[in-house]
Amino acid sequence: MIHPAAVATASYIRFPRTDRKALALGALALSCSLAVLSGAALAEDAEGPTPAVSLQATYTGELGANTTGGIKHGEKYLDNLDLTATIDAEQVFNIPGGTLFIYGLYNNNHTLSDTLVGDLQAVSNIDSSRTTRLYEAWYEQKIGSGESSLKFGLFDLNSEFDAIDTAGLFLSSSHGIGPDFSQTGQNGPSIFPNTSLAARLQLQISDDVLFRTAILDGAPGSPAHPKGTAIKLGNGDGALLVGELEADLNGTTTAIGAWGYTAKFDDLLDIDPKTRLPRQRGGNIGAYIEAERQITAPSNDERGLSVFGRFGVAQSEINQLGSYIGMGASYHGPLDARPDDLLGIALAQARNGGAFRKAAGGGVDKAETSIELTYRAELTPWLAIQPDAQVVFNPGTDPSLKNAVVVGLRFEIGFGQDF
Repeated sequence: MIHPAAVATASYIRFPRTDRKALALGALALSCSLAVLSGAALAEDAEGPTPAVSLQATYTGELGANTTGGIKHGEKYLDNLDLTATIDAEQVFNIPGGTLFIYGLYNNNHTLSDTLVGDLQAVSNIDSSRTTRLYEAWYEQKIGSGESSLKFGLFDLNSEFDAIDTAGLFLSSSHGIGPDFSQTGQNGPSIFPNTSLAARLQLQISDDVLFRTAILDGAPGSPAHPKGTAIKLGNGDGALLVGELEADLNGTTTAIGAWGYTAKFDDLLDIDPKTRLPRQRGGNIGAYIEAERQITAPSNDERGLSVFGRFGVAQSEINQLGSYIGMGASYHGPLDARPDDLLGIALAQARNGGAFRKAAGGGVDKAETSIELTYRAELTPWLAIQPDAQVVFNPGTDPSLKNAVVVGLRFEIGFGQDF
């Protein structure tokens, strides 16, 4: 049930001076983009031959406000700029079946979760410290027919692994990749905003079954210099190994995956009595299972109700979170007059592992749970807006923090050009 405060509107929100500057910049970017794009027609969904080069730019702005509970009340303006180039290697370099992809991004320095909400799961999936970086740069080569391929380079594993299409509607980071997985490693796995060098193999086993596996640098970027792109192999970072089997079971897309690090990590409970430091241990592993399905289809188009669910576990002796469960539903085209809109509700619960609770001496809650209600409206082919409300129970599993109610409004402006 959504807390009554979640219906708060921006009409009475007062913005501090620091946020006014950010809002002004966001408004300027929106105005400029509208002026440039007002007469432009996008062809990114048009049918036709594969372009030799495809350029895309997307600006995402989001105003989020913590209205109740958490660390403190307040507002933040978050933004994200994505610039991508997809190059058909056959047309440009005469290499059949090859694709080159380059992706740069920018984020501002306003974090909603760290400063206002205090939650573990991050209420916004674009919440990040300031960064301008090369995010992805990989080459993919098809193998035979179907979807079998090899990929090598800077790679966001969540673009293929632990990814649920239906869950992509929601703003909470937990519906992008499970927090049982995203919490792991010295600098997280290779996901937003830090990616690492990787090699990925995908095999099409049958028409309905895909298998993919990857080996990635165990510590993406540089923890000492988090704002830029860095590739540093060795230094005891080890590697992250991940595999996933995906199958279409009579219309239900199901995936089961497992991951593990080759490096050693601090044990949460095993302390050396001489040095008073945690002992190192291996076995930082985990697994997940997920499924999604469209269960109603009122017509022959894409409209209808879709549902999804996910469950994951992580090595509790090493990681704070021992398990996670998420589920939700979205309706594509809830209104006849607006067949492209999306309405959704979702739940995400991250649970502390037993070792972490014991190490904390009972001073933490067992779990953090969030409920999200969201609506995405595509106003034009290049502009979408998305009002969103989330209730976070036990933020950060910190007993001193009251339940938080976060409301926000996101907009996206995108355009592209094919050559």
